Amino acid sequence: MRIFFMLVRRVPDVPSPILVEVFDILRSRGFDVQSGIAEDMLAQPDRLVARHDLYVLKSHTELSLSLAGVLHAQGARLLNPYPSCSTTQNKILTAQRLQAAGVSVPRSWVTGDTGLLCELVEETPLIFKPYLGHRGAGIQIARNRDELARVGLGDTPVLAQEYIAGRGEDLKVYVVGDEVFAVRKPFSQSSFTRPGRPCAVTPEVAELARRCGAALGLGLYGLDVIESPRRPFVVDVNYFPGYKGVPGAAPLIAGYIESYAEGTRRLSLPGTLLEIESAGT
Repeated sequence: MRIFFMLVRRVPDVPSPILVEVFDILRSRGFDVQSGIAEDMLAQPDRLVARHDLYVLKSHTELSLSLAGVLHAQGARLLNPYPSCSTTQNKILTAQRLQAAGVSVPRSWVTGDTGLLCELVEETPLIFKPYLGHRGAGIQIARNRDELARVGLGDTPVLAQEYIAGRGEDLKVYVVGDEVFAVRKPFSQSSFTRPGRPCAVTPEVAELARRCGAALGLGLYGLDVIESPRRPFVVDVNYFPGYKGVPGAAPLIAGYIESYAEGTRRLSLPGTLLEIESAGT
C-alpha cells in the first residue's frame, strides 16, 4: 500500500524525529511511504489525481488543506478525513461543534465591530483569535475598554472568547485513537518547538479529549487545555500535532495509521447533535 504524507515546512529545516521513526516503522511493515510539501510543488488542481491508497495530512497551511479538499473530491482517503480537518482549522466552527458536544470551552462571540463588546469586556477579559490561526499567531487580549479599542480585527473573521486565566502553564493533550497523553509547558510564541514534561491525565481531561475527537471526527489530534479553578477548558484543537514530549509516540502513531490504511479503523464527522452526544457517552 502507498501512503503519502502532506507535510509542512519546518523551521529550522530539519525532519521531525517522530515522523522519521513513523516512516521507518511503516516501511518495515511493507508500506511504500512518500512525502511532500505543498508549497514546494507545482500542481494543477484540475489534473490532481489520487495515486496513493492513503494521504496523511500533517500540515495546517491553507494550500495543503485546499489540495486535500481536491483529493477528497477525487475519492482519496485522508487521515484525518478532509471534512474533519477543514472544520477543525476553522475556530468558529470548532467552537460551535465542541459546545454542542458538551465540551467545556470558553464563551465565544463573533463580530466585525469591537464596539459591540464594550459592555462584555467590563465583565470579563477577552481574547481574540484569527479564525484560521495556528500556533498562537495573531492573538490579542483586551482587559478593558481602552485595550479593546486597540484591537485590530483586520479583514478576516476573528473569534472572541472569554479569557480563562490558568496556572501559567499550558496543558497540551495528545490523542492517538483511544490513547490520551499530556505534557505541561509554559506558553510562548515559540513553545510549539519544544517538548513538554509528561504528566498524568485525569479522567476529566481524558473525557474532554475523547469528546473533542468524537465531535470533530478526528483520530490523531491534540488540544490545549487551561486548568482554571472552575474546571478545565479546551481552548484549541489541532489535527495531527507534533506529539513532542510524548514517550513512545511514534510506534502508536504508526500503528494507528497502519490500521486506518488497512480499513480496520474508520472515522466520520458526526452530522447531528444526537450523533455527537451518542459518540461521547
